Amino acid sequence: MKVYAASKPPATGSGWFFGGDPERLAAQSTRFSDEQPGPETATDERSTPSAVWASLRGNPQALLGAGLLLAIALLALFADVLCPGDPLDTVAAPLIGPFTDAQHWLGTDSLGRDVAAGIVHGTRASLLIGATAALLGIVIGTAVGATAGFFGGWVDALLVRITEIVQTTPAFLLVIVIVTIGQPSMQVISLAIGIASWPTVARLVRAEFRSLVNSEFVTAARSLGYGPVRIIFQEILPNALPPIIVTASVMVASAILMESALAFLGQGDPNRISWGSMIGSGREMLRTAPSLTILPGAALVLAILSLNLLGDGLNRAFNPRLRERR
Repeated sequence: MKVYAASKPPATGSGWFFGGDPERLAAQSTRFSDEQPGPETATDERSTPSAVWASLRGNPQALLGAGLLLAIALLALFADVLCPGDPLDTVAAPLIGPFTDAQHWLGTDSLGRDVAAGIVHGTRASLLIGATAALLGIVIGTAVGATAGFFGGWVDALLVRITEIVQTTPAFLLVIVIVTIGQPSMQVISLAIGIASWPTVARLVRAEFRSLVNSEFVTAARSLGYGPVRIIFQEILPNALPPIIVTASVMVASAILMESALAFLGQGDPNRISWGSMIGSGREMLRTAPSLTILPGAALVLAILSLNLLGDGLNRAFNPRLRERR
């Protein structure tokens, strides 16, 4: 009964370096309107998993992004093996330059903490917050968007208004308020970023559901007596997954940047080291010890770059029209 449709996932081409703008990407790639389903929702055999995988394998940028992301994930997974101990501990004399000490090959900061250990353990914190916040935002946004797009009427109008209210609030300001009310911990930061990011997914999912809710396979499911929950999760949602998957990569990148900005401002978890906190602590010695800012900044850039290269590759793989332009 499932019919996988050729979707129009958000393009990650513009603004890729800094994680893109999920609001703009969703607006460009979806129809947040009352349009009737068009031919683009018809089944396209070129969007089968084999075609998507073949497109990814033939895209050097996507492979590069996937390789970088895999390396970063392995770095976070084996952080305790590569750099055992607490990265916040003082281990040597302060301000040892990079590549001048065999034991601390990236040097130490002003407090004598190992820079390499901080970057490695900061990878774990950044990826964990990014993935958790993106997952929370996708779950909330999918639930809101699916409900609004499927039922329509006053339910749709109410949920759209709630989405617009949250969306008009500056995301970073909302995150700061939530973190300030709670406490700057990993859990609260992830929750705050997830709450601030769900409207983008809600708009995307609502547009996809509105374009699919009157499709023939949905009508057939209703004629068989399927209930709304089964139709939403087993019939329509699988067809809306491709753009959600692409948006997830953008959301992870945006969440990592937002967490780094919080840590840079001193609103990060004081018990966990992160790239943002390292950049913030090194800014006062930018002239005398620029490596304290450059090294964690480079790690942040590589993580964002990998996610956006992979997201762009997924976008091309799931969108047959973009594949044909290659």
